[in-house]
This record gives sequence, structure tokens and C-alpha cells, in this order.
Amino acid sequence: MGILEDKDNARLFYRYFSRVYDTINPYIWDDRMRNQALEWFDADPDDRVLDVGAGTGFATEGLLNHVDEVYALDQSRGQFEQAFRKFGKHGKVHFHMGDAERLPFKDDTFDKLWSSGSIEYWPDPVAALREFRRVTKPGGTVLVVGPDYPKLTPFQKLADAIMLFYDAEEAEAMFRDAGFEEMRHFIQQRHRGTPRAITTVATVPAADATAAAETTAATEEPAASDD
Repeated sequence: MGILEDKDNARLFYRYFSRVYDTINPYIWDDRMRNQALEWFDADPDDRVLDVGAGTGFATEGLLNHVDEVYALDQSRGQFEQAFRKFGKHGKVHFHMGDAERLPFKDDTFDKLWSSGSIEYWPDPVAALREFRRVTKPGGTVLVVGPDYPKLTPFQKLADAIMLFYDAEEAEAMFRDAGFEEMRHFIQQRHRGTPRAITTVATVPAADATAAAETTAATEEPAASDD
């Protein structure tokens, strides 16, 4: 586990990094990449959308070009202080302090769920993805953007020491473990030589199908040996 996958470390880090986040972020995740992801997200104006790990509101700004209001959740007060300056505390953005692994919302609350630049800090990403599935209506879209795993060994060792980096195969496994059945993975990059992002767009399965699959997995016994 990387140092920033510890929640206390991540909160401390963002207490200070939040002050320069909006200056640095465009070099990694820029408007063009965000807008491409928004096309895949395909939200309607009246969709109820949750932005998990909303931070200073970079993705939230883009979402507001497509939907009437956004529910924004983050665990960093420092990040939200920057977002308050953009949107105010009361208006089209509804702010919630909270944890991705324990979302403070009822089942099937949202039509769609977006999370960019957050998964890399989760100690248990599968638990968070299960929460995403829980609070999003069946048939709804869940979009998650995270850092693609580096190709060179020195960068891999550095990445592993800091936070979660993963490739498309690992993304597929995490989403399936969380109960998703249909998903697509896209690689995004600002330009050649810059960090790559992996964007997964998944559909929340019908509740009865998911429950049946989980019941089967829980009750299924291994086949008897011929020995």
C-alpha cells in the first residue's frame, strides 16, 4: 500500500496541496481529457449526479455544463475550501464531507456517479466501487478516472510506494469484484510523455441480477475431487 493510501496521510497531504492543486492539475488532467470523459458519461440535465473525491471542483465545473446540480463529496476540508470559493457553499453544488468507502447516501439515490483523481487514495477500492454500485440506480453510469500503471520498472516502484496505480486488466477485476458486469476502459493522456489516466465507464447492473450473482458466489461449493 502506498503512503497516500493511508487516509490520515492523504488528508494531511491535501491540507497543503489544495492551495496549488488547480495550478498543477491541468498538467496531468486537463480540460480536453475531462471533456472527453464527460462525453462518455453522457449525463442529462435532470440527472442526479454524485462527484466522489470532488476536491477543488475541477470535474464539478465540467459536470455543471451538462447537469443542473451536482452532489460533491470529499474527505479533505482543504480541497473543499477551494471549491467553496468557486461555487459558494449553497447553490448548484451540494457539499458532503465523507468517505468513498462509506458513502452517506441511501441505496439508488443517484442516476450517475463520477469520480476522477480519487481512486488512487482508497485503501480498499473494491469496497468503494461496491458503494458506488449501491447508491447508483440500476442502469446508471459509474465513471472512474485513475492513474494508469507506468510501463517502466523504476516508475512502477515509485508509483507503488506512493499510491494505487493500475492497468485495464486490474480495473476490470476490481469492477467485477464489486459486482459490475458491463464496463469499458479508456486510456487518456495530455500528450506523449505525460502521465496516463485510465478511465472506466461502467453500467450498474439490475438489482436482481446482482443479488443472484452474489448469492450464487456465496453458496457455491467447490467440485468434489476425483481422488
